[in-house]
Amino acid sequence: MQQKKNTIAIIIIASLFFIFGFVTWINGALIPFMKTINELTDAQSYLVASASYISFVVMALPASYILNKIGYKKGMSLGLIIMAIGALVFIPAAEARTYWLFLAGIFIQGIGMTILQTAANPYITILGPIESGAKRIAIMGIANKTAGALGSLIFGALLLSGIDKTKEKLAGATLEEKNFLLDTMADSVFIPYLIMAIILFVLGFLIRKAPLPQVEAAENKDVNNQSTTKTSIFQFPNLWLGVVALFVYVGAEVIAGDTIIAYGISLGFTGEEAKYFTTYTLLAMVVTYALGVFLIPNYLKQKTALIASAILGIIFSFFIINTTGFISILFVAGLGIANALVWPAIWPLTLEGLGKFTKTGSALLIMAISGGALIPPLYGRLVDANKQEIIANGTEEFTALAQASNSSYWILIPCYAIILYFAIWGHKLKK
Repeated sequence: MQQKKNTIAIIIIASLFFIFGFVTWINGALIPFMKTINELTDAQSYLVASASYISFVVMALPASYILNKIGYKKGMSLGLIIMAIGALVFIPAAEARTYWLFLAGIFIQGIGMTILQTAANPYITILGPIESGAKRIAIMGIANKTAGALGSLIFGALLLSGIDKTKEKLAGATLEEKNFLLDTMADSVFIPYLIMAIILFVLGFLIRKAPLPQVEAAENKDVNNQSTTKTSIFQFPNLWLGVVALFVYVGAEVIAGDTIIAYGISLGFTGEEAKYFTTYTLLAMVVTYALGVFLIPNYLKQKTALIASAILGIIFSFFIINTTGFISILFVAGLGIANALVWPAIWPLTLEGLGKFTKTGSALLIMAISGGALIPPLYGRLVDANKQEIIANGTEEFTALAQASNSSYWILIPCYAIILYFAIWGHKLKK
């Protein structure tokens, strides 16, 4: 009976991962879309990712407090409803074509996702044995990234189809014609986000009635002649190293998924062609997640999966900056293979034994998602700076952008090196 309840719970939580996967991974299409309609630089356009992920810093600890008060199930419901409100903000934002209002809508959706993730991730981790935590999270990853692939395709088709022709028209347009073209393009978000809001509101109310079993993490005890219980999260060095590892991982994952379309366009691919590139990354993750479900924990330990993922990330990053054209695009997409099992492995390795500190530890891990807010814009700044330097040396702007976009991917290498340290040594550090 308990196994049946757990299976139902896994299916319900997987549906939630599907939802925030869909919402999160449409940023890959939103970045070039916002860059065009608001006439932004590369660094400014990556604030789309920042607005989404910075909410995890602002709301993670409050989310932990909220969950302690209302529980996992009501917390998930609240998160969905807040995400729906954020989707509605896109309607006046499109009408006014105001970038900060778009960012406000993305930020509000991020707040909802913070509450949702702070509830869903530890819930699925402690729903069964900790040794198979990565397996359950890998199942969540399949739902998350499948939704991301669909979201990227759907919103890529809705927002990026015709973007190249619009850019050509803008080049020779008067101010009045330019405003008309950009207003028309901005209006294309109205219907998709209205539908999204309705679906999120409905799901927010339905989850309150869902048959989710009550779960709590086991207490951690150190045995040294007598049993003692730890009294502070600062007695878990592995937790803090896990937070750092997750911070750089999310930054690397967002770069792999959200920059690949803009990178493809900088290399000369059309918007129509480039809109599929994020899907390549996400499909690579889905396939690897499926392998994780099959292999973990019977054939592959969580630690081993994390070590292999970090090494692959370093290798693929090296090949990105040493290749060009579509081959380079494939290596960026290949980061999906390196990234897939990092999140599933870091969570159980970090939360194991936290006991009553699990909700707080989960909140700190959720705060680490802010890596997606800080590292991608840093990549954008590197692109802008390197492009200007290359132009100053006499290279044409288009070629300079392609070269700068390619070389700036070096930022991924130290990210994967930190993950590798956590996988080999960091997760074992106990106080």
